[in-house]
Amino acid sequence: MQQAIQLTNAFAEIHLFDAGTEVKEYHVMIHVDNPLLPFAQQLDAIVGAYRQLLDGQLKGCVAAFKRYFVSDATNQMDLIQKAEPADSAWAVIQQPPLDGTKLALWVYLLTGVEKRFLESGLWEISHNGYRHLWFCGANSQADGSHDETIEILNGYVSKLEQEGLTLEKNCIRTWLFVNDVDNHYSGMVRARNEVFDEQQLTTDTHFIASTGIGGRQADPSRHVMMDAYAIDGIRREQVHYLHATSHLNRTSEYGVRFERGTYVDYGSRRKIFISGTASINNKGEILHRGDIRCQTIRMLENVETLLCEADATFDDVEVMVVYLRDIADYAVVKQIYDERFPGKPRVFVNAPVCRPGWLVEMECQADKKISTEYPAL
Repeated sequence: MQQAIQLTNAFAEIHLFDAGTEVKEYHVMIHVDNPLLPFAQQLDAIVGAYRQLLDGQLKGCVAAFKRYFVSDATNQMDLIQKAEPADSAWAVIQQPPLDGTKLALWVYLLTGVEKRFLESGLWEISHNGYRHLWFCGANSQADGSHDETIEILNGYVSKLEQEGLTLEKNCIRTWLFVNDVDNHYSGMVRARNEVFDEQQLTTDTHFIASTGIGGRQADPSRHVMMDAYAIDGIRREQVHYLHATSHLNRTSEYGVRFERGTYVDYGSRRKIFISGTASINNKGEILHRGDIRCQTIRMLENVETLLCEADATFDDVEVMVVYLRDIADYAVVKQIYDERFPGKPRVFVNAPVCRPGWLVEMECQADKKISTEYPAL
């Protein structure tokens, strides 16, 4: 179920997934509705809307994760730190919303769960024997995207080890944001490959669903930032990987390592994580160079094929993030989404994709009601 709610100087797109258990899941995208307001007032509108929702439609929900998409992280971070309720894992990334505002907020919330901040630095959401562990805003003071990524990933591995977990067994999803992605993406990729080799993540095992995309943190001298999500309590047979080989190739064929998509089955639901996906074919070639409309249509076809492999459709999608290299393409892409997915929680941001020929990329998450022998979420 999805709905749009008007709030003070803001509006929220909300998707509720209800599998008939005490754990209900909400993805919320909060937008400012007046781009003429100064940043402080836009931030007040976003945070105020979030608090209004917690006091109203989302009363009793627990936040697991937040991401602020902002236009100028360097000058806006201090105000966000003062205003942020710090009731979940959260991060700020400079990926300007394309509706002309200075920020937007994505929040993931649940009912019927427990929360706590762990000494390891991870944020824990727990229920029925599962621990969902979020880690946001990881960065490094090392020199260059390669060394920063090594330090970030090794630091994350250490945090997982403190909780008795591993990258290979427990990490489900990562987001890697690369400042000046055209020049620094390759360093991040090399480092990730090296760490994955050490952690037994290979072409013979599996990788991790991921988005590697342009994005800047508050410190403009830093090259890489990471968010990550892991689960404790899952069995290996609960986790499945999506390939859609009719439309996409294995990422390792062109030197990178991530899964096109991953889904996890619980007693009552299937949770699907679609990685950053662009206009590509099953030979790893960019399709429709220079044509934003055709690239968007092919990208959606690729995502639809991945969802189909998980026995899902776009109707099951809860939230979308759409990345555009060129802000001038916003009107075309927004029209396509408005016509096909009216009311679906989403945000369009300015963020170059990892290969210059790709004009647009998207990621999404979906939930589908199922019945399995595995413990419920």
